Amino acid sequence: MSTEDQLKELVKSKYSEIALQDKATNAASCCGAGECSTEVYNIMSDDYTQLEGYHAAADLGLGCGLPTEFARIKKGDVVIDLGSGAGNDCFIARHETGETGKVIGIDFTPAMIERARINADARGFNNVEFRQGDIEHMPVGAGIADVIVSNCVLNLVPNKKNVFKDIFRVLKPGGHFSISDVVLIGDLPENLQKDAEMYAGCVAGAIQKNDYLQMIRETGFQEITLQKEKPIHIPADILQHYLSEKEIAEFQSGNTGIFSITVFAKKPLENNPPTCQPGSGCC
Repeated sequence: MSTEDQLKELVKSKYSEIALQDKATNAASCCGAGECSTEVYNIMSDDYTQLEGYHAAADLGLGCGLPTEFARIKKGDVVIDLGSGAGNDCFIARHETGETGKVIGIDFTPAMIERARINADARGFNNVEFRQGDIEHMPVGAGIADVIVSNCVLNLVPNKKNVFKDIFRVLKPGGHFSISDVVLIGDLPENLQKDAEMYAGCVAGAIQKNDYLQMIRETGFQEITLQKEKPIHIPADILQHYLSEKEIAEFQSGNTGIFSITVFAKKPLENNPPTCQPGSGCC
């Protein structure tokens, strides 16, 4: 579709616009990008409103899961949220980690960082901070995080291997992550794969589920667990902007699936190389 740098600039530009949109607009589209649907509300994201620490002003409706619900955050933990947006997952993580912990949100988009800082300041949170940066090269030191969370963000990153490598670097030995993301089973129609709006909309940038999980194994993580999985239905009134009626019918009746998954994995207590090497046949 484009070079990695061009894709990153696309995401930064689109999410600068999304930062100014309301939750209803974002949740009725694909991660805020592209056209809105009149068929359904909340195409991807789950309902956060019942979670402790939820703040409506920080919820832009951009997620595809509830990683903080599954993240096993304890009091005093240092938590990092990748692609922190307006701060929604950070504020829920703060409730779990308490006053003695620390939460760091990292986002690529200056407009999102600004909005998140306004939300944090309005609530007087002094142990939540937001840093602008690329999650392939996080602006934090090695071995500082007990827990890393992320919600529908890695699919936007062209080089996902680099993200998992940096997650491994930043986690403490024995630390873990819980990440919600979009993955595929089968191939997307060509027009969806190529379209820039659908890339920014979290779908065209998704990779095969098995490849995603294998990437985590090859990075060296252990105890990989699929905590939640749900199908994502893209309504016909969105698909019609990219596909013909015949292509829509084939896509909806075929074997291709778009799924939201929440994955847990742990960094080993010792930095041993992964025991399952590519091509070894053990995975």
